[in-house]
Amino acid sequence: MNRRPIVAGQFYPADVQGLERLVLECARGAGEPDAEPTMLAMTPHAGYVFSGPVAGKTIAQANLPDTIVLLGPNHTGMGSPMAVWPEGTWELPGGGVEVDAELAAYLIDKVDGFESDSRAHEREHSLEVVLPFLRHFNNNVRVVPVAVAERDPRRLLRAGEQLAEALRGSGRDAAMVVSSDMSHQLPQEEAKRRDSLAIDKILEFDPEGLYRTVAENDITMCGVLPMTLAMRAARELGAENARLVEYRTSAEASGDYSHVVGYAGVILN
Repeated sequence: MNRRPIVAGQFYPADVQGLERLVLECARGAGEPDAEPTMLAMTPHAGYVFSGPVAGKTIAQANLPDTIVLLGPNHTGMGSPMAVWPEGTWELPGGGVEVDAELAAYLIDKVDGFESDSRAHEREHSLEVVLPFLRHFNNNVRVVPVAVAERDPRRLLRAGEQLAEALRGSGRDAAMVVSSDMSHQLPQEEAKRRDSLAIDKILEFDPEGLYRTVAENDITMCGVLPMTLAMRAARELGAENARLVEYRTSAEASGDYSHVVGYAGVILN
């Protein structure tokens, strides 16, 4: 069961050469990957003209293994609350990215709330937009795509604990990547202020605090749910260090500082 791209030609180029050139441009100046293995990276998912430089630098600097549990928000509301695409290939211009079907089945069995569900992914762009970056830096990458719409923090945190336990028991060298944008459609300085509150909680390894801070300060961080889950898993797996790779807003591309979207790239190891 393959998934065809839905935002090629919109969020990123639909032709192979154009896509590769833009990914290279987005990662320009990123430097070498970290020496320490990355347990969790967070990267944005807007059109590459807006968020591509943050995504490119983040994935370039992350030291990721061949297997990635790729978690993102469910903007469409379709499907189950923690929906796993179970098998096949996610197609892209120039060649697709294979789903690790064995690991997907294992996680569905071991993590409460993880369900085999392709419907949640059919019209959801957040994971697709990350895949060209993952593929560019590792042609052998395989993924387990998970769309997260579960809003109960207790269930998210429990799923994070179980995901960590399952990854330890899977025999896979695997890491997590979360797809998330930050504040949406706010004036530049207000977006930066609110986003800094959420980013601080990520850098403090505080998934409960992140969930609470986003809710209490009306921060429109679309990936707060998968990030809460994945941060708990990373903490259980022993991650100790976190750093902000880059933060910017859409104003740097659009010139409109009155209605911006924020983008942050973070690496935890």
